[in-house]
Formats: sequence, structure tokens, C-alpha cells
Amino acid sequence: MSRHVLEASNVDSGYGEVQVLDDLNLHLDDEEIVCLIGPNGAGKSTVLKTVFGLLSPWTGSVTLRGEEIGGVDPADLVRMGVGYVPQVDNVFGSLSIDENLRMGGVARESGLDDVIGRLYERFPILDEKRGAKARTLSGGQRQVLAFSRALVMEPDVLLIDEPSAGLAPSIVEDVFRNVQTVNELGTSILMVEQNAREGLAISDRGYVLDQGTVAYEGRARSLLDNPEVSQLYLGGADYE
Repeated sequence: MSRHVLEASNVDSGYGEVQVLDDLNLHLDDEEIVCLIGPNGAGKSTVLKTVFGLLSPWTGSVTLRGEEIGGVDPADLVRMGVGYVPQVDNVFGSLSIDENLRMGGVARESGLDDVIGRLYERFPILDEKRGAKARTLSGGQRQVLAFSRALVMEPDVLLIDEPSAGLAPSIVEDVFRNVQTVNELGTSILMVEQNAREGLAISDRGYVLDQGTVAYEGRARSLLDNPEVSQLYLGGADYE
């Protein structure tokens, strides 16, 4: 049985007849944050969609604690312990915060009130605004709600696509702090992030994707310190 909580091995995948992922190999271990970075069009979001069953691998395997999950329906993956926070349309704007959280837990058989109560304790801003419509929230607050909706099912693995996308620089730090808070709850996180330096700075390990395959991988700090990675993918400036 695999020692990794999540693993993609030799995966090819894409849309229709257009191949995006080419012999992709990566893994996620318990309680890690792993960041996927790379240029636009490298296939980062396609990785998450393939892992979450929105796309089926053409070849290769995707496993959750050693069990094959490639092509499994997303609703079944949620019940198996995988959550997904897409980049857009990740909350219901016309519903209140509390209604959004309850929608996130429709597949739970019990304990919904307890888990929502714990999320309100962990993220007080949601408790303060629990009756407000989600569309009235700031960008950062909406991301907190999106994370929390996924956490209602208490996943072992959370897939997060570009959590800082479209947010003001002043809010980005708060969003990454919230990603760390989610991880501290015991949830392993596989995160796609265009703000590569900031994403790697809070991660344990990272992968650099280019043209659908892994160009570099390693400890996050090592990738930040790698001159080739810095020049090609991090804008060339030294990380401080």
C-alpha cells in the first residue's frame, strides 16, 4: 500500500483530443502543503481537475492512500475524503454564509452542527457574518468561506486552485495564513498558485510544471533557492 496520502503516477490527461498532462508524477503526504507552480498553460489546474475526477486520466493512475481513484465521480471522492476549492464559482453568492456551509455538508450523515460550530470558532469572521449573503463578502472573506465549505466534510486532502487569484496584495497574506490554518487542522493540501514565491513560502514541498510535466520538484525552500527555477519561473529576483 502506498505511503502517500495522494499520488499521481505516469498520468496523461487533457480535454477532448488535446493532451495537457504528459507523464505526470507527483505525491502528497499526510499534513503537507504542496504547491504547484509554473507558467500559464502548464497544466496546473488540469492536475487538480484530474485528481478530483472532473477529468479522467488517459493513462497512469491516481491513488488515495493506495486506492485507485482515477475517474471516480467527484461526489464519491468527497465522501472518500477529498475536497476541492475551484478558482471561481466556489461559493453560492445568493445564499448566506450559514446556508453555504450547510450546502457543503449535504453528504454528511451526522455531526453537521458540530463541525460548523468548530469552523465558526476557527474563523470568527464567518461567525460574525453568518447571516450575510456570500456575495456581500470581500474577496478574502469569500475565500475563507470557500475553504470552510470544503472543510465541512472533514477531508483528508484539500485541492485548492489559485487561492490568491484576483485579490488585492493587502489581502493575499491573509489568504495564505488561512491556508496554513486549514493545514493545521490536519488536512493535507495540494495547491495551485500563480504567486509562486508566496505559495512556496508556506509550503513543505513544491513542483514546477511546464508543458504538462514536472520540470523541477523538491523542498519548497530548495526551489526558492534554485537559481534556474528563480530565473525561469520566479522572475529572477532573490527570495528574501
